[in-house]
Amino acid sequence: MERMMRDRPAPGWAMVDVGTAMVGVAERDALGTSARVAAWPPYNLARVLAIVDTEVARLDEQASRFRDDSEISAVHRTGGDVHILSEGLAEAIAVALTAARWTGGLVDPTVGGPLSALGYDRDFVAIQQGGALPRPARVPGWESVRLDGRRLRLPAGTRLDLGATAKGLGSDRAVSAAAAAISSGGVLVSLGGDIAVAGDAPSGGWPVLVADEQRPVSRGAARGLRATQEAECPVGQVVRLAGGALATSSIMCRQWSRGGRMVHHILDPRTGLPAAGPWRTVSVAAANCAEANAAATAAIVAGDNARAWLAEQGLPARLVAHDGNVLHLCGWPEAGGGLVEAPAVGRMPAGPVGLAGLDGTPAPPRRRARPGHGGPSRFGGLGGGRPA
Repeated sequence: MERMMRDRPAPGWAMVDVGTAMVGVAERDALGTSARVAAWPPYNLARVLAIVDTEVARLDEQASRFRDDSEISAVHRTGGDVHILSEGLAEAIAVALTAARWTGGLVDPTVGGPLSALGYDRDFVAIQQGGALPRPARVPGWESVRLDGRRLRLPAGTRLDLGATAKGLGSDRAVSAAAAAISSGGVLVSLGGDIAVAGDAPSGGWPVLVADEQRPVSRGAARGLRATQEAECPVGQVVRLAGGALATSSIMCRQWSRGGRMVHHILDPRTGLPAAGPWRTVSVAAANCAEANAAATAAIVAGDNARAWLAEQGLPARLVAHDGNVLHLCGWPEAGGGLVEAPAVGRMPAGPVGLAGLDGTPAPPRRRARPGHGGPSRFGGLGGGRPA
């Protein structure tokens, strides 16, 4: 009876059939997108899902600008004053500021106002289509924000949007907490296509579908995929992730109409308008998911300079142009089923507060996934969810 209770998914989660009983996979709606979690042995799944629920709820309560009762919404309502934050929100803002400094402002958490002016002022599914295209709004700039530990000073009228890092940070938090709670096996957590893994990876690494829309591979495709096989997926590419993290940013999933033209949610802080570069989707592997998330978004904003910037950072990446042409960088596998080797050490510099795992060293709470440790190997596309 105890084993049956451990196998039962938490409320709100739906089990996903990936063609093998050796891994447990479940998904649900979360954070305006989808969450997918995989665990092996499968009897770890129920415990892992409960932990992920806790971490996702915490992040939503702290950092969602679409919730009137969130902590960040309370900060926005009180205007340009000094705010004493919870440790969780302070960490989330610190990560966003660290990413802004690392990318030279290509990602900037002060784009919340311009995004709202474009219509992205509510959960994406509730966005109203149509209406006039507003004049470009000025982005205050990340350097105008002051964070000292938990003390935040925000200029009057500035609204923060942590979309370039928050889901990645949520995956990092959740996978670290889950891995610490199980005695053996491994865990994968995907929040909207921002994927972190920890513990012992399945033989050959965790299979992940990378695409404009992170749809899971069909059950039949999952059964037929082997780590050594050059398998190509018609909707993207299946790769293997043995450690670290992988994130995908895309302009294809969150588009809406303004002034007779389509706009999207990835803003160029230099113009206050949606990024207009050559890339529609970018996937990046990194030591942690917050960093991978930031790098993927920065690459879309960087446009023609993305290739040189990613190469300088040494980050494996897959870039898809508007015409569908694909560019692989820094060891990203050309063939489907190949292993993506994420760097073991973070690239982002130390942030405004002490951030484990973001100061050039791997995060200590997470048991880094190890490939080939046994367990399932014939399943695919576990990293489902819409890209951030």
